[in-house]
Formats: sequence, C-alpha cells, structure tokens
Amino acid sequence: MGTVIVGAVVVAVVALIIRSMVKDKKAGKSLQCGVNCKHCDGHCH
Repeated sequence: MGTVIVGAVVVAVVALIIRSMVKDKKAGKSLQCGVNCKHCDGHCH
C-alpha cells in the first residue's frame, strides 16, 4: 500500500512540473533561452 501512495505522489509531482513547463513555454519563457525567449530571436525553439 505504501508503494502505491509514494508512486501516486511521484506521478503528481511530475505532472505539476510538466504543467509548469508548458505554462512557462506558452508565456514565452524557456530554460534554453535564459528564461526569456523574446531575446533569443527564435533560435531556441
């Protein structure tokens, strides 16, 4: 039972991280561009 709970927590954390990354990407932020894609002239996509 403990394994199921820990697995669910891990899946939830990963889902939140992915959601945050997608939200940042839509807002024009990206880690490859120093968190600001407006200044990379589209080269980081």
